[in-house]
Parts: sequence; structure tokens; C-alpha cells
Amino acid sequence: MKAGDEFDQTNTPATIRVGVFSLSFKEIKRIHGKKVFKFFLTNGTVSITICNLGCSIISINTPDKFHVYKNIVSGFDNVEEYLVNKDYFGSIIGRYANRIARGRFTLESKSFQLAVNDGENHLHGGWQGFNKKVWDVQAVINEKNHVGVTFKYMSVDGEEGYPGNLEVKTSYILDSWNQLHLKYETKTDRATPLNLTNHSYFNLTGFDDPFIYNHFLQVNATSYTEKNKQNIPTGNIFPVSNTSLDFRKMKQIGIDIDQFPLDLGYDHNFILNKEPSEIISFAAKLYEPHCGRFVNVYTSEPAIQVYTANFWNGSSIGLHGEIFQKHGAIALETQSYPDSPNHSYFPNTILYPGNKHMSETIYEFGVE
Repeated sequence: MKAGDEFDQTNTPATIRVGVFSLSFKEIKRIHGKKVFKFFLTNGTVSITICNLGCSIISINTPDKFHVYKNIVSGFDNVEEYLVNKDYFGSIIGRYANRIARGRFTLESKSFQLAVNDGENHLHGGWQGFNKKVWDVQAVINEKNHVGVTFKYMSVDGEEGYPGNLEVKTSYILDSWNQLHLKYETKTDRATPLNLTNHSYFNLTGFDDPFIYNHFLQVNATSYTEKNKQNIPTGNIFPVSNTSLDFRKMKQIGIDIDQFPLDLGYDHNFILNKEPSEIISFAAKLYEPHCGRFVNVYTSEPAIQVYTANFWNGSSIGLHGEIFQKHGAIALETQSYPDSPNHSYFPNTILYPGNKHMSETIYEFGVE
């Protein structure tokens, strides 16, 4: 199978190997009449499990500096839990990641009311966002230096209140350099807001340490969007200097995490530093010194939401029986600004017919 080959379960080998690369899959069950699969990707060093329910990353296994392998993201063993997945573990978020104030916006002189599922606001695509959909498996990707899978979902006109039929393709590609590429491609037949992200949570100790206070974080941002008590941008953009949001240099997460009593931790949108010529640029680095693992994040998106699992309460159990507690992991959500449809001077997030939107985020794994 070559890049872009159409997926046909009956004709695609259950395991495909090229050198150190391997791609395999198995059907788990049927949900809503559609087949649910797990896909397993490895390059000989990093191994990743992905499911087409929610287009979700279930696990990412990487070695530490002692060559001990651990899964460094939160995920469920039972895929049916992704139908609830209140914390959005590993899933694709859409149509609009983050919040839209009161679920309302005006587009082309028409007002739209979206589903309201976060107090009085719209969050992460609504009650039945992309994270709860069974995506079609469009193709497997099998090349000399990378393997991957492409998923597709058609979001119909009116879904969760959004206008237009929106076709979304998401590809997960693992390469020789221990980089996981998340590529998004979308098109619509009617103008619609669009803001996609992946909502993986990282704990680089593999949850041996149930908290991320000893992790270090760097964010390539000199400013952030101010927000109100409902987590909606006020429209003000402020510098991070002389604030607890200053991660321009590596800083231990636990130092200032208690400085945001309303949020119970970090839950902020950082505006990434980008040169006009840069398409994909460095966004953030997460590092844990005891195990030595790090994750570098690169993206074509203009911002990143940093969220430290502030409302985990021990009610969710992971793949290996780990109990997910408050501040147990950190999400690094590359995206556009929250509530952009209601702020004309924020980066445009409206996709129009005839235009194809493409974006990419890269997670790079390593040890030091």
C-alpha cells in the first residue's frame, strides 16, 4: 500500500511492514452501524495507537533516558468510553475548538445559534462534536520513511447549529525522526467557522508521577488573549512578561499553577511568535527531567491553548489502570483564537466555498 491508497479492510493486509516501520489494524466493534478500528503505527522507536472513533490518539509509547517505554498520553482501554469522553482525551475537536460566546455569531448578515454546552457558551463543537463521531477510514499511508492513516468525516449542514456541509480529512503520519504529523484538510459548500485541534494530554512520566508539577514548559509566545470569568476573550491582548504566563524560557509548571484560582490552573490562549515567511514554526516544548522525555510542538496555527487538566477528579481510569487526577497531564492545543467569529481583528477562522483550508501540527518526541 502506498501513500493515499484507499482503505479496504478486505483487501488491505492486517499488518504492513517496511524496514523498521509497521502499520497494523483490527476491527474492534460497530457503533452506530459503523466499523470502529484501532490502528497501530511504529517506526521502531515510537509506537502510536489511533482509533477512528473521535479520530482519537489512544496511546503514544516512547522510551525514556533509561530505555524504559511508557505511554505518555491519557487514553481509554474501552473505546466505547470515547462516546462520553468528557475531557476529550486525544480526540479531534471541531468544528470549532475552544469557546464561542453564547454560541452565537453573525456571518454574511445572518445570525447563527450554536449548541450551548459550557454554561452559556459553545465549547469544542457542541454536545456531539467531532470527538464523538465515527470517522471513515479513507486511506493507509505506507512509505519508506513514514506510515500513517487518513480519516474523513462529513459534517452536515446544521450540525450543532453550524452552516454548510463541511468535509474534514485528518491524517496521522509517523516518520523516521520520531515526529507525529497531524495534517488537516477541509472544504465547505457554505461559509462556516472552522478551528480544529487535537486534544491529547501529556504526562511524560507515563503517569508514574500522577501530577505534572515537575514538568518544564516553554511556549514561544510573548502575548496572550485576556479572558473574562466565562473564559471568553475580552478582545485585549497583553504581554506575558512579568506575569505567571511567561513561558518564554523553560519554567517548571508547578511554580505558578496556583496563581489562577478561577481556572484552578493554566487554561490560557497564547499567541505564537511567527515570522511572515514561516508556515510551520516552533510553538512549545514540554520536558520532564527525571525520565528525560520531551515533546516539541510545531504548528501552522497562530495560537496554542495550554490546559493543565484542572477539572480531572479521579473518575477516569486509563489504559493501564492509572487514575487521572487534577493536574495529572497537560494539553497543548494548537489552534486559532477562541471566539474569533465575534472579534473582527482576530485571525480569520471563516472557511468559504471554493477555498481549501490546510493546517499541520507536529509532535516531536525525544530524550535528553
